[in-house]
Amino acid sequence: MKIDFDGVQAFVVIAELGGFNKAAEHLHVTQTALTRRVQKLESYLGLKLLDRTTRYVALTAVGREFLPQARAIVSEMTTAVDRLKDMSKNARGNFTLACVPTMAAHILPKLIHEYATVCPRNRIRLLDATSYEVRDAVLSGQAELGIGIHGERHPDLLETPLFDDPLMFFCRESNPLSDRKSVSWSDMSGADLIVVSNLTATRVFMDYQLAKRGISLSGAYEVQHHATAISLVAAGVGCAILPASTFHEGDRPGIRRIPLVSPIVKRKVILVRRKNCSLSPAAEAFHELVRKTHCANGV
Repeated sequence: MKIDFDGVQAFVVIAELGGFNKAAEHLHVTQTALTRRVQKLESYLGLKLLDRTTRYVALTAVGREFLPQARAIVSEMTTAVDRLKDMSKNARGNFTLACVPTMAAHILPKLIHEYATVCPRNRIRLLDATSYEVRDAVLSGQAELGIGIHGERHPDLLETPLFDDPLMFFCRESNPLSDRKSVSWSDMSGADLIVVSNLTATRVFMDYQLAKRGISLSGAYEVQHHATAISLVAAGVGCAILPASTFHEGDRPGIRRIPLVSPIVKRKVILVRRKNCSLSPAAEAFHELVRKTHCANGV
């Protein structure tokens, strides 16, 4: 069923202002156009809503019965349109962001704080997920935006590179390598390594880069999450190879973060969205904030 909103609005304004002349001025249309709107609505309904003569305009019995409902229709539509205009103009609303957990430690809180300053009334629903799950969430529409790790490109995704995130060596201060300014991969051949699962993008990327250079490392312990690896390092269980963004120097007393060299291996952090899909105003504002901040400045 197609509702003629212009006709309903014209009927309400005429009823409230008491005539076609005032109603036409209020709606910024000609009296002829206003008359056509009412006639079209009456024709669609098959009922007369207004009795009009050269001297007066009056509601019919049906018109009086319909007026409260017509007012409600116009009010709800006006409110809905004003809300959408406000969302568009001021980037109001809520959206869902999928993000790899390593970004949640330091980078994401800063971004959300900046976003809250610009869009204080908006809310973000955050999905903590692996990089593969981030891509799936964006593709399926569960999330409008995703922050993940660059991998095999998907034809339905747009990727914006944000920054390079080098892999680093994490150990306790008591470790023999802790006083080094840098550590080579060969230096870790006899270390008790804590590695993340080979199902994570970080591990797949690291293994691939090292295999290209003929370097092989085995871990004494395997965990699912970077935060677990950090906790085991802090407990003195072993040392770990993790992205620099996982941990900032000074976060945990007694733990060192040392650059890995020969070779330097970096993963690329990206912002993803679906191709040919418009973002909500709230998500668009966050997208621009992230793009401008990190494409220009890096970590």
